[in-house]
Amino acid sequence: MLQHPKVKGPSIGLLGFSKGGDLCLSMASFLKGITATVLINACVTNTVAPLHYKDMIIPKLVDDLGKVKSGFLTFMDTWSNPLEEHNDQSLVPLEKAQGPFLFIVGMDDQSWKSEFYAQIASERLQAHGKERPQIICCPETGHCIDPPYFPPSRASVHAVLGEAIFYGGEPKAHSKAQVDAWQQIQTFFHKHLNGKKSVKHSKI
Repeated sequence: MLQHPKVKGPSIGLLGFSKGGDLCLSMASFLKGITATVLINACVTNTVAPLHYKDMIIPKLVDDLGKVKSGFLTFMDTWSNPLEEHNDQSLVPLEKAQGPFLFIVGMDDQSWKSEFYAQIASERLQAHGKERPQIICCPETGHCIDPPYFPPSRASVHAVLGEAIFYGGEPKAHSKAQVDAWQQIQTFFHKHLNGKKSVKHSKI
């Protein structure tokens, strides 16, 4: 297996956002050697399309696109409750993961019920005797939590759907959350990948 010269190893960290978040959750749960995982506004189930891994198929979370709100589209109400019986098979068995989790949650996320999903993850991990994940909730922050100093993405035309999507977030609070979240992500990875407790945070 080829390795980039700047990838130190042997520890591997995952960082996933939105649909990429539940893919990282699945990777952490099924693949060996994943040391730490950060999820930004992600679901605890497989979403959008069935996930195929070896001889296993994880169905997608049941959705109802008829509940999409018109105008600038929002998807938060289209997703069914992951805890409902018909969604049992779509839940990712995150208790199988070998490393810790950090959930970054936008409290004004209009695409996912991100705080609810993070709480489900926390309760599931603890029910299996695993470490409680770190959950950071960002007030007035929407779905797209980008690296620091990126313009807040409150709405955009979705690349797949070709429709205008509203993601939520108040510009000032969202911008601050992007800076804070990036620092927390670096600290988390330095601690669990390098064994260091903290990193130097640049002043704003």
